[in-house]
Amino acid sequence: MGAWALLLLLLVATAQAQVCSVSNTYFEVPENTNQSEPLADIYVPEGQQVTLGPSSTPLAFRIQGTQLFLNVTPDYEEHTMLQAQLECRRGDTVVTLLRVFVFVLDINDNAPVFPFVTKVENVSEDTKVNTIVVPETKLEAHDPDKSDILFYTLQEVTPGASNFFSLVGTNLPALRLDRSLDFYQCQNMTFQLLVRDTQEQNAAPSHTATATVILEVQPADLRPPWFLPCAYSDSHVCIQAEYHGAVPTGHTLQGPLTLRPGPIYAVDGDRGINQSILYSIVSERDDGTFAIDADSGNLTMTGAVRSPKTFTLLVKGEQADHARYSVTRVTIEARNANGSLLQFPESRYRGTVALGSGAGVPVRDAASPSQPLRIWAWDPEFPDFDSAITYRITNNTNFRMDGETVVTAALLADEGVFYAEVEATNTVTASGASTVVEIQVLQEEAPTPTGTPEPGGGSTAGDSKPGVSHTEDQRFSTVEMAALGGVLGALLVLTLIALLILVHKHYGHRFKCCSGKAQEHQHPQLSGFDNQAFHAPQESNWAPAPSPSPAPTPAVAPEPAPPEPPSLQSLDPASESPEVARDGGGPAAVRSILTKERRPEGGYKAVWFGEDIGAEADVVVLNTPASDAAGAADSGSEDSSDEADAEAEGPGGGSRDDASSTYV
Repeated sequence: MGAWALLLLLLVATAQAQVCSVSNTYFEVPENTNQSEPLADIYVPEGQQVTLGPSSTPLAFRIQGTQLFLNVTPDYEEHTMLQAQLECRRGDTVVTLLRVFVFVLDINDNAPVFPFVTKVENVSEDTKVNTIVVPETKLEAHDPDKSDILFYTLQEVTPGASNFFSLVGTNLPALRLDRSLDFYQCQNMTFQLLVRDTQEQNAAPSHTATATVILEVQPADLRPPWFLPCAYSDSHVCIQAEYHGAVPTGHTLQGPLTLRPGPIYAVDGDRGINQSILYSIVSERDDGTFAIDADSGNLTMTGAVRSPKTFTLLVKGEQADHARYSVTRVTIEARNANGSLLQFPESRYRGTVALGSGAGVPVRDAASPSQPLRIWAWDPEFPDFDSAITYRITNNTNFRMDGETVVTAALLADEGVFYAEVEATNTVTASGASTVVEIQVLQEEAPTPTGTPEPGGGSTAGDSKPGVSHTEDQRFSTVEMAALGGVLGALLVLTLIALLILVHKHYGHRFKCCSGKAQEHQHPQLSGFDNQAFHAPQESNWAPAPSPSPAPTPAVAPEPAPPEPPSLQSLDPASESPEVARDGGGPAAVRSILTKERRPEGGYKAVWFGEDIGAEADVVVLNTPASDAAGAADSGSEDSSDEADAEAEGPGGGSRDDASSTYV
């Protein structure tokens, strides 16, 4: 046996020495690995050649000498296995055929991918809890790395959305409903779906992907119609209204009945569906007295009610698709209309109208002057008869009612407050009520001057009343008249100032400390000068105060005296010292031109300020008569007596030009 075994081994070794062989026929290479070393050594017998056969993976291998090399960087996603077919030939004859396999190992080098960026799914409001609303096949991601296990996380974008939906599992991205939906609470919810190819977030390598999932809640027909107004107890139940009304006995109302708290009206409780509502009376005890419009819900009368009674109607509101309906109660009382009373919203109304308004002018509301005064009443028991109420004024012929508006009935020529009683009467029920209107007639504009003004504020154009213009539509207000008075007062003050300046300018040299004869010799041409600018015009708006008759002027015997400089205190009307303002009979007749006491003596000019500041002429310029200045040296007191006689005539006794005093 030993000899035969040794012989067999020799035969095998001899055979192997005659064929090709490789060191290994099975290899494992991780993907993305650049293999620069030879995969295997090939034994080629003498006289034979080795080549790659046609079954080899194209371009994956190469043979250099007697070594097999990997010619590409393997990629698991392209080829999971590479094959090399080795052919050993002697000439054209294939002596040996060998196969070498290279298995590519998968590594985590790719990120998972969702087949969508944003997915929108509709979910009905009445979907039951624990229902799979979005299956796994619509949400799962794909990872080219076949060996990777994907992990999913659902992140809410809409606050509170995670209370309604969740994933079935970490590795199962099916979306499940966890809580009942409410269309009015939340109509759409947005989530972000995240996927990772590793369980640990900080693992390396690790890849993630995200996508957006939007769930839109669709309304379901869950609620019946609701009669408005109603009080919501929750989103599914609304405690609806009941309606009440009243009709008069013996009358048939033509229009829709007025009900409380409002007209019959219902809406679909599922506002997202918003089915139209059809109305009908399902139970009635009125013998057909009332009818309802199927589309509008307006309740009308078909006949009169002869005696007082109460009707109870059951009104049905049904969806147009006949899926759901509701019923409400309508109570109508038939009452005797004779005992009803009208009511006014206000106990007293106040209005204004302009003075001088003619007939037909609307009275304005005192609280809102841009709006006409409107007076109206209503019947709390029978509001349907409000349009049948008429109005009239019973005790004042200056005003009348035009519907619900107060207008003037005559020319309003006097200011004041007028009171009028407005009586409201219901022409159907014969009930009535009254209220008081307080109307104030105001002067809104002052008259426009059309002629020459006269003393006392009148006008030469006519005898119109103060505050009333010659035309009804042009008036001055009280504020404008006050402004006019202020302007005239300012002009009067300016006139007084100008008067003082002119007096000082033209006659200041006469008040020097010198005798009358010296003044005459030095300035003979000024002795008879009288400034006409001080004469008050006859057209003045201000009536001059009557001038008192001056007492006879005592004779003044002028004596020559050397001129003395006047004291500055002589210009002060409050200071009349003996050294400056001497008596007219003294040797030097030097007097202050400003005085509070009227001194009618002649021989100088002075400005007299009246004691009564309310007088219309507070300043009087006392002029020296020409006759007195010319004959002072010759006739003496005789001429002074003539001057006194001329002054005694005053403004009423002769021409204003001959008077000895000028009034301003």
